[in-house]
Amino acid sequence: MEKHNCDLRHCFKNLIVKLGENPDRMGLKETPERAAEAIEFLTKGYRQDLREVVNDAIFPSNNDEMVVVKNIEFYSLCEHHILPFFGQAHVGYIPDGKILGVSKIARITDVFARRLQIQENLTKQIADAVLKFSGAKGVGVILEARHLCMMMRGVEKQNSAMRTSCMLGCFKTNQATRNEFLQSIG
Repeated sequence: MEKHNCDLRHCFKNLIVKLGENPDRMGLKETPERAAEAIEFLTKGYRQDLREVVNDAIFPSNNDEMVVVKNIEFYSLCEHHILPFFGQAHVGYIPDGKILGVSKIARITDVFARRLQIQENLTKQIADAVLKFSGAKGVGVILEARHLCMMMRGVEKQNSAMRTSCMLGCFKTNQATRNEFLQSIG
């Protein structure tokens, strides 16, 4: 096991002790290792390089009409409480001589979602990355998510959801383009 994971395992074992539990109890005996592996997976975005994720899946195209990928599910961890938030991303862009492989939009979303995050920043990071790699005339990103930090603690509002948006280029400056994107995602 790599050193980083061993450190995390030790942290989770200490957490179990601090909660007043016995880390050697049958149901908890392997929990520090499982929790360390889980948190490594849930934050793998820190260890991913966007250039490798996009992997040259940028193709020439004379298409200049809007491309929209919607309902991309994502899972992230709130940087304030390290509790999950999850939802769907809707991403649109207008190509300018090249297009991104469709799966790359979902992969870009995952790279940033798999970090300690706030939804507002996640939305902008996705938009900036799609713009950077596609060279698009404009990009629109909307995230809709439910936050367990609001549902399980604090105000305990079970049906609350948060929507954030980031509009770049012609999605920001042209109301018709923005409206087309909003209509296309329903």
